[in-house]
Amino acid sequence: MEVREREERRRIRRRRKLRLKAALLGRSRGGQTSRIHLAADRRCRPLAFVLTAGQAADSPQFIPVLRKIRVRGPAARPCTRPDAVAGDKAYSSRDNRAHLRRRSIKAVIPEKRDQASNRRNKGSGGGRPVSHDANLYKERNTVERLINKLKAWRGIATRYDKTPNYLARLHLRASIIWIKELTRCVR
Repeated sequence: MEVREREERRRIRRRRKLRLKAALLGRSRGGQTSRIHLAADRRCRPLAFVLTAGQAADSPQFIPVLRKIRVRGPAARPCTRPDAVAGDKAYSSRDNRAHLRRRSIKAVIPEKRDQASNRRNKGSGGGRPVSHDANLYKERNTVERLINKLKAWRGIATRYDKTPNYLARLHLRASIIWIKELTRCVR
């Protein structure tokens, strides 16, 4: 009898873990969480989303978000390469900078203090100092303003539902933001 109960509890725990994984929910001290990684243009319009479990770090999601960017123009293929990418110090990794360099995208990401000191300690073998455009960096707050627009919907701000359709709600809210912006431009 005990063996059956134990197996039943294990099966329930496994099922619960799979459900959390499907809903992109992570565990933390505060409970179940998720994190939205996104790219926005200068007008606070969403370009790409990646939804991960709450314990996922920011830097590894940088390249997947960039790969999802597709901006359609009046004709031809969609644009997948922005002119510049602004980000905070969390995205200042060697891999992210190398990816941007390979794609000829200007990186507007400040260097972390420890990375700068390590580079200086290496001397001439440490490479050139990272430069970034301070005026473009000031416009980095467009992502924060976009998150505030997204969180105007209570279901996105609180994430009461623990179902996989949360990403669909994010896309719905993003399309409403785009439609409002486009109708504002037509008038």
